[in-house]
Amino acid sequence: MKVTGVTIIRNAIINDYPIVESIQSILPLVDEMIVSIGDGEDSTENLINQIGSSKIKLVYSTWDLSLRKGGVILAVETNKVLAHVSPDTDWIFYIQGDEVIHEKDQESIRKAMEEFLNNKKIDGLLFHYRHFYGTYDYVGNSRKWYNVETRIIRNNPNIRSYSDAQGFRKQDNSKLKVAKIKAHVHHYGWVKDPKQMKIKQKNVAGFWISDDASLEQYLATEDFFDFSQFDSLKKFNGTHPMVMQNRIQQKNWHIELDIKKNNLKLKYKLLHIFEKWTDIRLFTFTNHKIIAQQKS
Repeated sequence: MKVTGVTIIRNAIINDYPIVESIQSILPLVDEMIVSIGDGEDSTENLINQIGSSKIKLVYSTWDLSLRKGGVILAVETNKVLAHVSPDTDWIFYIQGDEVIHEKDQESIRKAMEEFLNNKKIDGLLFHYRHFYGTYDYVGNSRKWYNVETRIIRNNPNIRSYSDAQGFRKQDNSKLKVAKIKAHVHHYGWVKDPKQMKIKQKNVAGFWISDDASLEQYLATEDFFDFSQFDSLKKFNGTHPMVMQNRIQQKNWHIELDIKKNNLKLKYKLLHIFEKWTDIRLFTFTNHKIIAQQKS
């Protein structure tokens, strides 16, 4: 079984992406790691080289910044890096620059890849998600945050990154048939000090805002992100991946969020309660169809 990891990254230092931790977290699970570096304004390449793994292969890409709608540029770049995967690869492990895998889940992920390797009905493996918000102590628990997504796909050129690269679909737009596995992705994209969070958001706003006037208006907003504007959060009482420990210890901001606060409308409160008791999320958009569950 051959596994190839892939990721895309641009301006990792300017935008404070935990890309090093992302890559390190899946290196034990992959035979090679292809990192596509976009043409940015910082020394992202040097940052990746400091990891010092022979598994890492760097490729380079010029991002088409004229693609300014719905994050489609991220899917375009993801499909570019998928094209570098060799034909003898069985599974492709895709990870984004703000996602990290916990070491306690590595064995379960490896077993899942082995379990479904020869089941050609399975297009990909579906992970659970934890979305951290503000600090490393809070996670989003509303329907605003996607609770599952495909992060391992079969090496099949018919499978392509979809929309803003959150997930994958077939080239005919059909959903992937996936197996839900016993592993989580820790998503840290919303964990930054308030100033750095707004810097990052302004830097990537053009990936989603296509209207010049709207973009200009957003870029003129204050350089401070208000983390108090959330709908529902809960305290995180688990552990973070070991590769994140240095970053967590270096945190130099403090945010206290009132998790008793709940801004959910009645409809979403009822759906939230139903999901809490059944582990079933109703009426939600997905790029997949779950047809199997991990056994081992």
